[in-house]
Amino acid sequence: MRVLEPLIELGRGLWTTLRSMFEKPVTTQYPEQKRPVKPRFRGRHVLKRYENGLEKCIGCALCAAACPADAIFVEAAENTDAIRYSPGERYASTYEINLLRCIYCGFCEDACPTEAIVLGDQYELSFTDRRQAIYPKEMLIEPVAAGASPTPQKTKPGEFTRSVPEMQDPKD
Repeated sequence: MRVLEPLIELGRGLWTTLRSMFEKPVTTQYPEQKRPVKPRFRGRHVLKRYENGLEKCIGCALCAAACPADAIFVEAAENTDAIRYSPGERYASTYEINLLRCIYCGFCEDACPTEAIVLGDQYELSFTDRRQAIYPKEMLIEPVAAGASPTPQKTKPGEFTRSVPEMQDPKD
């Protein structure tokens, strides 16, 4: 019986190999066809804008405080009615994320009071140099929507009285 046991196991392994040869392979022709990501996937960071083109980021640096990997650097500057980037008193003049340090935990997204930083669905991130992994604000901010004005904008005095909008329950 001990002599037949290895032969039986060899036969089972060969049968598994033979059976899998006739199954249809699951292949995605990447990069021509991209696999859809799950709804809660956390990919590359994106800084959002309001519909009027103003930036949602108010430079509070709560995202940097919440980041366990210390991957986010935020430097704030003051808004004026002549030069306005965000609806608040301040805006992020410098916003950088070091993607080599980032662990894609989503704490920055949770800490943001204006929902300015979100982890998008882009998963194609490659760098040939360490400096390329530091994404400045220009690479993170989404483009201005059609019909909206780019920042900085000139606004009427007293037009923006709240920097943090009325919060809504999450849709996801």
